[in-house]
Amino acid sequence: MTSPIKLVVLISGNGSNLQAIIDEIESGQLNATIECVISNRPNAPGLQRAAKANIKTQIVDHQDYNSREAFDQALMETIDQIKPELIVLAGFMRILSDPFVKHYIGRMINIHPSLLPKYQGLNTHQRVLDAGESEHGATVHYVIPELDSGPIILQARIPVHSDDDATKLAARVHELEHKIYPESIRRIAASQVVFSKGVVYFNEQPISFGQQQYKWNQ
Repeated sequence: MTSPIKLVVLISGNGSNLQAIIDEIESGQLNATIECVISNRPNAPGLQRAAKANIKTQIVDHQDYNSREAFDQALMETIDQIKPELIVLAGFMRILSDPFVKHYIGRMINIHPSLLPKYQGLNTHQRVLDAGESEHGATVHYVIPELDSGPIILQARIPVHSDDDATKLAARVHELEHKIYPESIRRIAASQVVFSKGVVYFNEQPISFGQQQYKWNQ
């Protein structure tokens, strides 16, 4: 077995995706170690999840810095001391500056609650309902300077039901997220998925739409 991939996970809130990753590691399904969980909010509940799993935590409070660039520089210095192989954004509610993103290009992934490139940004569940969409879902992608626009690693889809509201839809999308985020990390850890020169490769070939789609029992 190859060495576990070393992760740093960035959070701002509850950390449910963090918990899904922890659970997969503890069950032996994901060959990874979380070297540190970093939060920009001192009271983020996800820090308690990390502590319960005996994972090191650090706080880099954005309110301690007078600019986004100063915060990003402090965060970068914190991460670089840890030397992770992959940075996982798991509900990290900060727009990161271009220099920060470029510093980690190809080594930082994010999960977004929509079928990108549709519905970039916030309030995706209500926007999907308002548009009368028949499908919704979640997307894992590499982070590039353009918001929610990086190359896709994995997507999962669910039908939108006639009785869905934003809360119901969000809960079902969270189920998808908890499946495809650990799976995406698993594929990167196994070198099945590789990012090179702006392109995602799956098994050494440019990833196809079909390979981006996660199949599960709905």
